[in-house]
Amino acid sequence: MSAGMDAAPILEDIVGLADETRTPIREIGRSKFDTMARTESSQGVMANAAPVPSIGLNELIRPHNGKPPFLLALDGVTDPGNVGAILRTAECAGVTGVIFPKHRAAHLTPTVTKNAQGAIEHLRMTVVGGLPAAIAKIMEAGIWTVGLDGGADQSLFDLNLAGEPTCLVLGSEGTGLSRLVRDRVDVVAALPLQGVLGSLNVGAAGAVAMYEVSRHR
Repeated sequence: MSAGMDAAPILEDIVGLADETRTPIREIGRSKFDTMARTESSQGVMANAAPVPSIGLNELIRPHNGKPPFLLALDGVTDPGNVGAILRTAECAGVTGVIFPKHRAAHLTPTVTKNAQGAIEHLRMTVVGGLPAAIAKIMEAGIWTVGLDGGADQSLFDLNLAGEPTCLVLGSEGTGLSRLVRDRVDVVAALPLQGVLGSLNVGAAGAVAMYEVSRHR
């Protein structure tokens, strides 16, 4: 906890919870705290937690809690704010596993973790060497792969997603799906746009798409 913070009810709650769980609290100087937090607007409280476990792709493609897989793959999504927001939505929408490519993607940085608002503690996640190869393995397991891309002719709302094991693939903020991923997925679909603007932010588009899949499930 950062030294010199103004008294607030939320701080009293944090201290109380720490006492109940016998979690030690240490107060340190503001400059040292900011260095350790490695994020802006840390709000003066930081917790050290165990590393987030990485689950293999073989585990993610199996049914989870008796339900068919609902996977989310991020293809070149590099903005940590977007990734954090996507993870938060994924947890709320019932995604059973998230797949990050090793390269050209934001991983679990402090900013991603903060924007995810606790979702990383509940989501199962894995990092793969190459997303096209991972998608091929996902398809071999009988999971339907749907790439979301604003340039597609097919509407996501017209797909029959009822009960199918599904992997939703979100493309990068600027260029959408990479060519190899676009060529590999079963279908490329777009969200229908009624206004003048040509696209949605990837976090917003991902939220709509994830809940469309969740609605069918």
